[in-house]
Amino acid sequence: MNKPELLAPAGDLERLKVALLYGADAVYCSGPSFSLRANANNFSLSDLKKGITFAHKLHKKVYVTVNIILHNKEASKILDYLNKLEKIGADAIIVSDPYIMDLALKKTNLEVHLSTQQSTLNYESCKFFFEQGVKRIVLARECSKDDIKQIIKKVPVELEVFIHGAMCAGYSGRCVLSNFLTKRDANRGGCSQICRWDFKLVADGKIIETEKDFTLCSKDLSLLSYLPEMIDMGISSFKIEGRMRSIYYIATVVSVYRKAIDDYCNKGADYEYNKKYEKILRRCANRDSVVQFFDGTNDETCSYYNGREEISNQDFLGKVIAYDEDKKLATIEQRNYFKKGDEVEIFGPSSETITLVIDKIYDENDEIIDVVRHPKQIVKIKVNHKLHPYDFVRKKIVDND
Repeated sequence: MNKPELLAPAGDLERLKVALLYGADAVYCSGPSFSLRANANNFSLSDLKKGITFAHKLHKKVYVTVNIILHNKEASKILDYLNKLEKIGADAIIVSDPYIMDLALKKTNLEVHLSTQQSTLNYESCKFFFEQGVKRIVLARECSKDDIKQIIKKVPVELEVFIHGAMCAGYSGRCVLSNFLTKRDANRGGCSQICRWDFKLVADGKIIETEKDFTLCSKDLSLLSYLPEMIDMGISSFKIEGRMRSIYYIATVVSVYRKAIDDYCNKGADYEYNKKYEKILRRCANRDSVVQFFDGTNDETCSYYNGREEISNQDFLGKVIAYDEDKKLATIEQRNYFKKGDEVEIFGPSSETITLVIDKIYDENDEIIDVVRHPKQIVKIKVNHKLHPYDFVRKKIVDND
């Protein structure tokens, strides 16, 4: 079987490195212009070049989003930007505006991927864009598996499908609620996430009294249990959403999907679904996740409407920044409160997850302390296994979590 690409988000250079180290085959990110993440810490061209160099040394790829909807005043500026992306070695650009697509195909050698913002759902549209020269199509998140199977059968184009992350109340991101209520254009990088807001319901001029306010909020997407079926279908790339997520979230989600994909591709008929992976994914996010449109179940169970609680967990305890092999001491940069006696897990891209009870904690002056409570506090703990920078410490995840 052909192993699909695992594609991860990268909001900045650190998250790019974490995603690739934890098993992503490629990352997608925003450069300094023309993307739909105006509020993220987008890459400068200099950092983008560093990220591309880092990825290429690992024989991995970087795709740059150029998926803004252009206005007249910007049309004359886009070619210069595309030339710069080509010069620094971007492996592809992700576009939605037909003019950018046409310009890139005619005036550069950049590989072009069609953004999910085009809301592509049918094989005729896929055929049209493929014939224009588009190498890959990022399908609308509203595609069912039957839709995807038909496209694969009829069009020899690479397909990229979202497998995990936040969903949008608008059709594949085509939302104007943000414009209407806050004058921030969601289709030009300014989304203020109106669908996450709470609203009062009004009928005949009167407020309807409800236990909790109404919301349009969608539950997150997770297709972990469908990976074998999706691999067998021949999907080219599995995409994780979340350029504004934390390094811990990126490391956790990428590592779980990397292991699950490899498990199935290596074991085939002997593959068994690992429920522990599901627990790990559930614990690193603050919203429920469901299958969404893939299996055709796109009813009220896929959204909250009311009763939504987004509880930020404190599982992420710290990041390993150094390890002393002689003293068996790991230097940790704290992220959440932990103390002596806590049972924790340490996981990383190049080692198996280990479990230990924290015995002794030393501060920066090598004084013994019992509690780590200060943000980004630097401490040392005893660990007999060799660790590496960008290994992460989390609370132990047990079967009844």
